[in-house]
Amino acid sequence: MPEPERHIEIVPDRDRPSAYTVKIDGTDQSYVDLDDPRRLEFDYVQRIADVIDAYGEPGAPHRFVHVGGAALTLPRYIAATRPRSAQVVLEPDAQVTAMVREQLPLPRHSGIKVRPVDGRSGIAALRDDFAEVVVVDAFDGARIPAELGTVEFFADLARVVVPEGLVLLNLADKAPFPYVRRVVRGVCDSFAQIMISAEPATLKGRRFGNVLVVASQLPLPWESLARRAASSPFPYRVMPYRDVVEKLAARTPFTDADSERSPAPPGGATFFS
Repeated sequence: MPEPERHIEIVPDRDRPSAYTVKIDGTDQSYVDLDDPRRLEFDYVQRIADVIDAYGEPGAPHRFVHVGGAALTLPRYIAATRPRSAQVVLEPDAQVTAMVREQLPLPRHSGIKVRPVDGRSGIAALRDDFAEVVVVDAFDGARIPAELGTVEFFADLARVVVPEGLVLLNLADKAPFPYVRRVVRGVCDSFAQIMISAEPATLKGRRFGNVLVVASQLPLPWESLARRAASSPFPYRVMPYRDVVEKLAARTPFTDADSERSPAPPGGATFFS
């Protein structure tokens, strides 16, 4: 049987005529300002942008792959801050993409190409060393699909990204982080270096929230990112490799045989709204 169509809304920002929020089945999935794509409303998206801004030479173009698209907030940001970057977006929901293209059109010559394919299939189809940066930010409703948290997926990501490249994973969980811990162990099996960032309240177990995992085969600039985090509009904490491995890596990772979706947020889909 075909899957039922999801309820998609593109809601104008009352305070900014050029800005919109994309809501899917009641969950805020993306925020985009057409006049100012550098403006990032969600705190975790700003954290992703901080890492990307620190990669390589400022403003230099790179090859990006995005698993998950929605309103294409981060690809728009990269097109504005790193012109001439080649960007491939893997977004299986053609209905979302069609609505976004019609109502929130991309700028001309953005370099953004959207492929109607899920993350696992899309990554598997890419050649070795295809990307310099891969961003995994994909949700089914308010939960991350199970197949995007396994050792098999991370091994494929390690194949697709260049050795000096980055993989960024947006996760969601609450302390003691049963889901994040197993994902972190799987990432460590394929990448030599890892760091995470999150809001202090999330790390202290006070609230359910987003946890950003950054992985590479080479050392990560966690010290400079920690300084940037302290002055961010959305203050957050950065944990380097040693702390992540000692405090957050579980003994066993998820595999394709026993994978799980991320936990449901308290209060359901509207938690992120």
